[in-house]
Amino acid sequence: MSDRSFVLTRRRLLTGAAGVAGVAAAPNLLGERIFAPAIAQNAPLKVGLMLPYSGTYAKLGQFIDDGFKLYVEQKGGKLGGRDIVFVQVDDESKPEAATDNMNRLVGREKADVVIGTVHSGVAMAMVKVARDTKTLMIIPNAGANDATGPACAPNIFRTSFSNWQSTYPMGKVMADAGIKTVATITWRYTAGAEMIGAFAENFIKNGGKVVEDLTVPFPEVEFQALITRIATLKPDAVFSFFAGGGAVKFVKDYAAAGLNKTIPLYGAGFLTDGTIAAQGEAANGIKTTLHYADNLDNPANLAFLKAFKAKTSNDGDIYAVQGYDAAALLDIGLASVGGDAAAKDKMIAAMGAAKIDSPRGPLSFNKAHNPIQNIYLREVKNGRNELVKIAQEAVDDPARGCKMT
Repeated sequence: MSDRSFVLTRRRLLTGAAGVAGVAAAPNLLGERIFAPAIAQNAPLKVGLMLPYSGTYAKLGQFIDDGFKLYVEQKGGKLGGRDIVFVQVDDESKPEAATDNMNRLVGREKADVVIGTVHSGVAMAMVKVARDTKTLMIIPNAGANDATGPACAPNIFRTSFSNWQSTYPMGKVMADAGIKTVATITWRYTAGAEMIGAFAENFIKNGGKVVEDLTVPFPEVEFQALITRIATLKPDAVFSFFAGGGAVKFVKDYAAAGLNKTIPLYGAGFLTDGTIAAQGEAANGIKTTLHYADNLDNPANLAFLKAFKAKTSNDGDIYAVQGYDAAALLDIGLASVGGDAAAKDKMIAAMGAAKIDSPRGPLSFNKAHNPIQNIYLREVKNGRNELVKIAQEAVDDPARGCKMT
């Protein structure tokens, strides 16, 4: 399938030749339905991809994009029997630009569905627009608890995780390993606070003590002062959340200070997902929890990894899986209505009831449209996040504050 996509940025609008001549029941900014007088049922569905294609999270955004498009290609360029065209926005991980970018996709570009994003602050701005306009939105990474908590809505789904979900199981894992005291370290923003908070909730519940919470502003990567502080505190272990380029720098700095030999480093899975190659030997032995491990031995994962490698020449990771599963979820919804995205209520009901044989393992959705999934304990060995065990099966985020309307 040709890559029928074009990219929008805050600075310049690029329109591609593969536009949609007419869109059936496209939403306007008020969430109303505008019907063209004569629309072919097989008109292409316009999918907006609002992801970071530059900056700290650029690689993550590209892998989500690649995973989504891989699934579409495997379906012959269609989802639910409907041809797909793409509009891409580089959100640059900048929350201040998110509302304008999302409004452009929903309003000017009339995207039927929006897939995004990585950064939690950007995602929450997108969620607000999606709620206001009733645009179907699938979150393929950002774990902000509120997206499937107080800000939940029938038209908003997540194929990734909640921040609570990904790290809560590690609290018990570390306590069960005999660890009594922990220092935590992360960026000072939503994802960092929520992941550290969930870990601490379960760690303290199981008898552990957090001796100090250390933070740096996002996306700062000057960690030396805090690493020195960790050396002074001498906790039994460190629990951390960083991702992308920041994770590479932190892991290398931690090892360079020699702390990896005396104070074991644990973290949210994003600390080592998509970053191991750049971290090199500094990552060896780090244990993390996540809803994926590189060597999961199930048919869906083996087939996915083979196909992703053939398409991109890269090894697949959780970001690619989340993009792939976002396309699978949309496919289920569209198939349930014969490709008619205007039948939104029936489409949403089918997506909410979906059970996906994902590369990550069994994937279903709770009442808030957050995934129910296994969380795995992994350890970096042989340049991979290798499975140690299932940290907790079928973890279901409590969806605190969610009231579907």
